[in-house]
Amino acid sequence: MIRVICILIGYCFGLFQTAFIYGKLNGIDIREYGSGNAGTTNVMRTLGKKAGIITYLGDCLKAVLCTLTIHLLFGKSHADMEFLLIIYGGLGVILGHNFPFYMGFKGGKGIAATSGFILSLLPYNWLIVLIGATAFFGTMFITRYVSFASLFFVTVVLIEIVVFGQLGYFDMAQSHCYEAYVVTLIIVVMAFVRHKENIKRLLNGTERKIFQKKDNK
Repeated sequence: MIRVICILIGYCFGLFQTAFIYGKLNGIDIREYGSGNAGTTNVMRTLGKKAGIITYLGDCLKAVLCTLTIHLLFGKSHADMEFLLIIYGGLGVILGHNFPFYMGFKGGKGIAATSGFILSLLPYNWLIVLIGATAFFGTMFITRYVSFASLFFVTVVLIEIVVFGQLGYFDMAQSHCYEAYVVTLIIVVMAFVRHKENIKRLLNGTERKIFQKKDNK
């Protein structure tokens, strides 16, 4: 039951759709522009860099606040599985971000929310954050494909959590570690599914690079 509660807490935080709200404040529905995605990259391409940064920070912050809430509610009473509950909360945030009920379940792709969730793991294992950030920015710098860097990032995070879990970094029973791996895998699979069109464009060479103009392919 506590796992479901953490998912619901995360979902409620995930419903704060920064891209959608920022777009409405500027008189548009961001889902009707560009890629149609209510996320950081589409906001940046549609409304500019400042708007993109604000959107990213908003989506990142909601995941951090979710983790803090779960820590305050269950950190002491469930200390032996807090890391697992944090991961369930992260899953909830991403579900709320990707499938907000009040937007017809048409939200973003969840990468900014995922990065906020990973950032919130800093007190639990700073290496996860450092390696994950290096993987994302390094890949983006080399390829200039945000989508490819995002998918590489979530894959690396999954590998990290499995490796560090097996090394005993999370102070959890092995059964809880296995559960954490499965939930993290679900998050990764969701990221790939939400990026299926990007993957197609990457494979056929038509995916836009960051800061690339629409008519410049």
